[in-house]
Amino acid sequence: MDRWVALSCLLVGVLTRTTAAQNDPPETVSDCCEGDVIFLLDSSGSVSSFEYHHMLDFLSKLLSPFLLGPEQVRVALVQVGSSPRVEFGLEAHSAQHRLQEALRSTKQLKGNTNTVEALRLVQDRLLVPRKSSGAPRVLVWLTDGVNPGPVEGPMEELRNSNVSVLVVSTGHGGYQLLQKVVTPPLETHLHVVDVEFMELITQDFRNAIIELIRAERLQVRDVSSRTAVLQWRPVLSGGDGRYELHFGQVLTPGAEHEGGPGTGASTGHAGYKRILLPASTSQTTITDLQPNTKYNATLRTHPSLPATRPLSITFTTKPEVLSPTVVMVSERGTRGVRLQWGPQQPESVQLYRVEYGALPRGPVQIVTLDHLQNSTELSGLQPDTEYLITVSAQHSSGQERAMSIKVCTQEELPALSDLQLTTVGSKSVQVRWSGAAEGLRGYWLSWEGEDYSYSGQTSSLHLPASSLSTLLTNLAPASRICVSPVYRTARGEALCCTAQLHSHGN
Repeated sequence: MDRWVALSCLLVGVLTRTTAAQNDPPETVSDCCEGDVIFLLDSSGSVSSFEYHHMLDFLSKLLSPFLLGPEQVRVALVQVGSSPRVEFGLEAHSAQHRLQEALRSTKQLKGNTNTVEALRLVQDRLLVPRKSSGAPRVLVWLTDGVNPGPVEGPMEELRNSNVSVLVVSTGHGGYQLLQKVVTPPLETHLHVVDVEFMELITQDFRNAIIELIRAERLQVRDVSSRTAVLQWRPVLSGGDGRYELHFGQVLTPGAEHEGGPGTGASTGHAGYKRILLPASTSQTTITDLQPNTKYNATLRTHPSLPATRPLSITFTTKPEVLSPTVVMVSERGTRGVRLQWGPQQPESVQLYRVEYGALPRGPVQIVTLDHLQNSTELSGLQPDTEYLITVSAQHSSGQERAMSIKVCTQEELPALSDLQLTTVGSKSVQVRWSGAAEGLRGYWLSWEGEDYSYSGQTSSLHLPASSLSTLLTNLAPASRICVSPVYRTARGEALCCTAQLHSHGN
């Protein structure tokens, strides 16, 4: 009991200190930030009034340090309900007291969670006017996680338009969907928090937004094992001057290093390269990097402009994953199979080689495929046979990776060639059939009368492979009789006939 009391006191202490820190007057962060921040606020009926007012309070504290205006931070609010609406646009407020007053007067819409229509409003009314601007753009989605609708497509369109998507969810539903729509990294751009404790994430979440809208920021937008895409806010105009980019490995202390003259390379950096880029450029892809390696990149104007400072960033390339890492069968038949493998790496794979042979010692056949392919169909296989299939990739680095799977082709299931019915008396039928296919395990007979009040139910019977006939008795008039061959893995297609019997008294 004492342990629980101590833990409760500790938790209260942590919350008290954190809350006190959050209530301190925030410092102005306007001198580092420039961009558009659009808030998508769940205002539907699934959000209680209590939750809704906590969300508005969170927005108020989150935004209070920013200096607003055309050359600083612009803020818009879109509410999600049955009929979503733009509560205020990006040009509406250039002063904090006006923004705070607008947030206090915002009323909940209620109704359904029509997030898709709200995202359409964002695209059509808020993003189009600034499409050509270099200012960073951020969408912050505040949701309770309850049934937002098919938002993956619209969110992907936003990300493809260089809009960063961040999410705060006050519920614990739909987490997998939220993971898909958020711009990485998830640990700073996706928060799931109980509504009463939203203020505890205010500082961290604000810092995440600042990192995205920091003025003149050099960013790494996409990193692979051997390439990285660098993007920056343009500071040159009119075609004057050029950008000068230097990048190289960051070495561990004590390792040998080298830096080119005038590159700005310092102790701990190796193999620096220099690239000159035109003034119209705002991004570039650097290639021929080493996997799982830390790099430093520095961007400056050439010639140097007094009002600008060099921009630097450090990033680590991803470990090299050699294809294939997965091989699977997408289709399987009696005489062939279709294979797929991945991931696709056309920039590093020279060719694929597929080897296959029947187990245990069948002859091996080889198919060579172009580096752009990630699937093929193997034909001319034997039915009901296990094959070992190996997919190998020859990489331009000289490395080779192979992955094998075992696949069994489907068994052939020939139908019967003949079925005959001979009436014996008024209620019996002699059934004869022909069937001598290889692998036959038996026969399955089923019958039922069309007059259900007379027959009552469907009947069935299994017979061994040696049987080619049987007598069925007590049949209803117009009984439907079917015979199916039974094989090791399944039954073949049934052959059916209708017995023409006469009821008593006819």
